[in-house]
Amino acid sequence: MPNLNNELAKERNRAAAERTMMAWIRTCLSLISFGFGLDKIIGAINRTRFDSSAHAGLSVRLVAMGFVLIGILAMSAATGQHLRTLRLIRRDDFVYVDQTSITVFTAMALTVIGVVAFALLISGASGI
Repeated sequence: MPNLNNELAKERNRAAAERTMMAWIRTCLSLISFGFGLDKIIGAINRTRFDSSAHAGLSVRLVAMGFVLIGILAMSAATGQHLRTLRLIRRDDFVYVDQTSITVFTAMALTVIGVVAFALLISGASGI
């Protein structure tokens, strides 16, 4: 007969894993939506202006693609981590295993996009 305390603890851990997964879904959806929206809004603005440069359009597209790509990669990693966590929780001999942080990966990737965006803004401002 299963221990009630253990089963309740597993249920709490499963619920926490579900909440974490939902937070990742929201985060990744925001990244993907922001990238897509950025590309579409700037594209619409450039179509209405006569002096739009190809450099400005390309730089915005690169940054937008970076946001979308980070959203996709983070969602894939979060899904894999969620499935591994659920598999571990189902086991009777559950032992906590330290996992690679998806949050740190996402923060580092967003920092790289920020640096690239800054560099593109500087090169556009200086007329390079």
